[in-house]
Amino acid sequence: MTVVLQWVAGALFCLAILHTFSSRYFQRLAHQQPAHAGFWHLLGEVEVVFGFWAMVLIAAMFALQGTAAATTYVDSRDYTEPMFVFAIMVVAGSRAVLQVARSIASLLAAAIPTQGALGLYFVTLVAIPLMGSFITEPAAMTLAALMLREQVISRRVSERLKYVTVGVLFVNISIGGTLTPFAAPPVLMVAGKWGWGFADMFLLFGWKAAIAVAINALGAAFLFRRELSCLERTPRRRTDGLPVPVLAIHLAFLAGIVVFAHHPAIFMGLLLLFLGFATAYPKFQDRLMLREGLLVAFFLAGLVVLGGHQQWWLAPLLHSMDANTVYFGATALTAVTDNAALTYLASLVDGLSDEFKYSVVAGAVTGGSRCTV
Repeated sequence: MTVVLQWVAGALFCLAILHTFSSRYFQRLAHQQPAHAGFWHLLGEVEVVFGFWAMVLIAAMFALQGTAAATTYVDSRDYTEPMFVFAIMVVAGSRAVLQVARSIASLLAAAIPTQGALGLYFVTLVAIPLMGSFITEPAAMTLAALMLREQVISRRVSERLKYVTVGVLFVNISIGGTLTPFAAPPVLMVAGKWGWGFADMFLLFGWKAAIAVAINALGAAFLFRRELSCLERTPRRRTDGLPVPVLAIHLAFLAGIVVFAHHPAIFMGLLLLFLGFATAYPKFQDRLMLREGLLVAFFLAGLVVLGGHQQWWLAPLLHSMDANTVYFGATALTAVTDNAALTYLASLVDGLSDEFKYSVVAGAVTGGSRCTV
């Protein structure tokens, strides 16, 4: 790789970061210039940013190094994680899987002897974020938001309760996805490289995340216990009822994709079979998360391409930092960039200690992410 290409790649990465701050500007351009509204809306999608600048990098490589070098580089990148995220999001966000998660939360809430909506509020802020480790964070966020809207947000409650609820939900969703190595993008992007399996994730992060999620939810429920106790529980919706075989088939697809997470030919085949099943029985489906899944996959694939040429400045920077510094730095940086980007960049550097790796991921999931689906 030439020195010129190194500087070009570094500059494009900086432009990608700046682009994330400018997404609102492109959204305004879409309204000011309706003739090109679609293009401006595209550039205004945060998930498109890294994919767009990755394409610019490839064009620069074609110009500087030629066709052979550019195509060889693209072919050498591993796109398993972006493809897996797309597959798991589509299946985990299906109506059947969300119904199972909702039913589990409702059963847990019924077992808690509380008045009004207090029990369901607490369970929603605990169980659903932890389920995000199995149904993925976007699906968990969707389900929790719908349940909280029905039970709390849409009712006559204080603004303080609404703001606290949203804040706790964001934090719990971010840390609640760390029980497994496949559900949270910042974990998924490094788990394979660093050899973290299910047991590693539970011992390193999972049990701590579960305690933190429970404490956060308990604090919010206790703070607004009187207000929540006065809310009547809304009747359970009857539109979700699906036949048991349909639920079993969806869960089987989900389990198959997880089991073969490192074999894209298999899990993509399972995804295609699932799409065929969903098309054959549309009455059992809501809108699938195809657009959201594609956007997240495009973002991660762009990160894989663009990040591959950042080691020249990233390695000296990370090696100059200790574990404490990187933890607080990663936590702060999640306010301005995606947490998956931070962990993936760290995975590109060899020779990091186990303590350093833990601090990177812990900081990334603690701070959360500014990119939402």
